[in-house]
Parts: sequence; C-alpha cells; structure tokens
Amino acid sequence: MDKTQIRDAATMIVLRDAETSPSVLMGQRGRDAAFMPGKFVFPGGAVDESDSAVPVIPADELNNGRLAEQSDVPPNTLIAAAIRELWEETGLILGHPATWDDPPQGWRGYAATGHQPSGAALEFFFRAVTPRGRSRRFDARFFLAYANHLRSDPDNFSRAEDELSHLQWVPLARAREFDLPFITQVVLAELVTRIKRDDPPASVPFFRNDDEAHLVARLGNKRLL
Repeated sequence: MDKTQIRDAATMIVLRDAETSPSVLMGQRGRDAAFMPGKFVFPGGAVDESDSAVPVIPADELNNGRLAEQSDVPPNTLIAAAIRELWEETGLILGHPATWDDPPQGWRGYAATGHQPSGAALEFFFRAVTPRGRSRRFDARFFLAYANHLRSDPDNFSRAEDELSHLQWVPLARAREFDLPFITQVVLAELVTRIKRDDPPASVPFFRNDDEAHLVARLGNKRLL
C-alpha cells in the first residue's frame, strides 16, 4: 500500500472545565513513530473497515450535514472511528449505555464496557489534510466532546493501549509549552475562540492543503434550519 495515499481519519478533542480552567486531553507519540514522532497530539487515527459495521447513535442534523460535505465517508463511520480511537489510546469511554451482540474485531473491548458509540454530544469542529511530503497523509476530522459526557473516570487511563504516552489534561493556557504539530496549534487557537461562544460556529474550517495553494475552505457556511 502507498503510505502517502490520503487515508480518512478521526480525532477526538476532549475539553474539561471549559468555564473555569479549560484543559484538553493529549498524549505524546513515540519518538520512533513514523508519523509526528515525539509530538503531543489529541487521541485519533485512521478509520478502520470495522468502524462502518457498528451501531452508532448519529449526531444532530447540523453536524451530520457538515460531516457529509465533500466527503465519501458516512458520518456515522467517522463518529465511530473517533470514539474507538479515544477508547484505544486513552481507555476512556464516550457513548451511550447499551449492549450489542457480536461486535467486530477492534470493538470487542469497547462493547464489553456496555456502551454503544454515540455522536449525540459531539461537535464536528475541524478538518485537515496532511500536506504533501509527509511520511503519512490523512484527511482528519476533529470532533469536540466535553469531559462531563465521558462514561468513565477522566483521570483513569489504565485501560489505554501504549500508542500514546504521558497522557494528561493539558491546560489551554500552557498548551504551547508542549511540542505540538502545527495543525494542533491551529486547532487549539480555534478552540480558544469556541469556548467563548454558546452556539456552534457558523462553519467548520477545512485545511485542504492543496498542492498549488494551501487552500482553506469552510464547511457548512449555511446553518440548517
């Protein structure tokens, strides 16, 4: 497989104590990782084939419409991928209490917690394509979730896999002290603005990283009525 081929991906931004001392959940990629080695990132990764085969409570009409814009991947698949990556990389549970039979490989541990993935509390927040010339390229959709919607202890990372180390809640005021990818810095700047608003923004930034011009588009410029 061509490792520079653009793969669909999903990332979860979990925000804690938004109104008092906001912080976000981040971890450090391994120093030997092929993609963004040593960087502090949000939990996330490529969409798996199994993500399209799990029951998902959908997001609302506004977020579903924005997820579907300029995309061939069903919104529920992207939502599932973000929730699975959060579970795998941090051990934290985001979803709705439910049981489901015969979960596909990659989802059995999550299903055993007695939850079903749900986009009801998620906000489609940002989208970015990795620029050309990188060892891996992803078309990543960033979702915003609030820590109070987690179904597990936000400080218990004991069930996390080992892909991310130094998992922690990073205060937004100190985030730039960490070794962050450029796009993560851009997302955090958007998040600071988002915290000041009560309603979702009028559109979602889409960093397309076009080869000829680093084109930035906006998804969902018109709100659904």
